[in-house]
Amino acid sequence: MTSEENNIVVQPVDKAKIKQIIRVAIILGVITTCEFIIAFTLGSGSIKTSIFVLMTLVKAFYIVWEFMHLGHEVKGLKWMVIAPLVLALWLLVALLMEGSAIHDANFL
Repeated sequence: MTSEENNIVVQPVDKAKIKQIIRVAIILGVITTCEFIIAFTLGSGSIKTSIFVLMTLVKAFYIVWEFMHLGHEVKGLKWMVIAPLVLALWLLVALLMEGSAIHDANFL
């Protein structure tokens, strides 16, 4: 029988990465806690919905920025991802605000 060597090298703990993960978890936790507080304290209405949409967009942006590493990419790639999202959000807002205009015009 021959003895084989294990070439396993244990790397030291990267404290900067652990701090980054904890910071991301805390930020997302704080935003989620704020969402719960708003959900149970404010009544229904467009202000509550607007706050929820805004906080959801902030969380989505932060998740894409950190977990999908968009924050570490070159400027051109960032704009290639962000610009269509901004235009899609603009389209969504325009359709929500002007969507009932066909019924108000009395075309039918």
